[in-house]
Amino acid sequence: MHNAMTGLYSQFPEALTAGLLISAVCALLGVFVILKRAVFIGITLSEVAACGVAASFLLGIPPFAGSLVLVLGAVSLFALPFENQRIPRDTLMGIIFIAATALTILLVSKSGPGLMEINAVLYGDLILASGRELKILFGILTPALLLFLCILRPTLYSFMDREGANVLGIKTWIWESLYFLMLGIMISAASRIAGALLIFCYLVVCPAAALVASKRIRTVLLAAPAASMSATFIGMVISFHYDLPTNQTICITSCALFVLIAVTSWTWRKLMPATHHN
Repeated sequence: MHNAMTGLYSQFPEALTAGLLISAVCALLGVFVILKRAVFIGITLSEVAACGVAASFLLGIPPFAGSLVLVLGAVSLFALPFENQRIPRDTLMGIIFIAATALTILLVSKSGPGLMEINAVLYGDLILASGRELKILFGILTPALLLFLCILRPTLYSFMDREGANVLGIKTWIWESLYFLMLGIMISAASRIAGALLIFCYLVVCPAAALVASKRIRTVLLAAPAASMSATFIGMVISFHYDLPTNQTICITSCALFVLIAVTSWTWRKLMPATHHN
């Protein structure tokens, strides 16, 4: 394992570092996406970010700037109260998802690149991460992660028991808004490298595996990034040795890890009563 990591890092240091950083931060934030039962917001914001990157190609502006503007606009719409509206929030997410996906392809087709460039926008290519992109990631994700850790406790209360948090005097809408703001910034920063599919995978698959494996939230918050980083490393090694697309290989590895953890947890829970009985 050490030799594989050393070899991978020596040839693709930026890709491995970027992948581990994005996977850890996405998985940590993804736990709250699942707790909020707002999984669809992950893929919607990922597609909106991809649309922003495509628009940036056409306008000649930095990809992060284009994706950030559109993602923050979408986050602002999702933050509006929908309790008394005729359509639920999920319906709006679906409309935005369809519009962003279609518009991304239309924008890229007009900006001049071919099929490979369209695939790069939609699916990303982690193995091609550059030193400049890695610096941007560190400059954006590190402060966002530190801020999130500072507001972790009230955010956790707001997501797990909104009514109880309100009784305690916690202004849940503030912490939820801050969380979705940081989620939007993180997706905007990572979308150019990781692509919509891999970001959605990081937000859902390994956090779900951690929640299946443990009911203790502290354990989940540690296990989700660890599982996501492990899947990233293993997926990159497999991709490198078998000449497979990196991002999609990581996604498959993450799903395989989820199945393994789910089956192991189910088996363990079935065996536990028998062990105690004996």
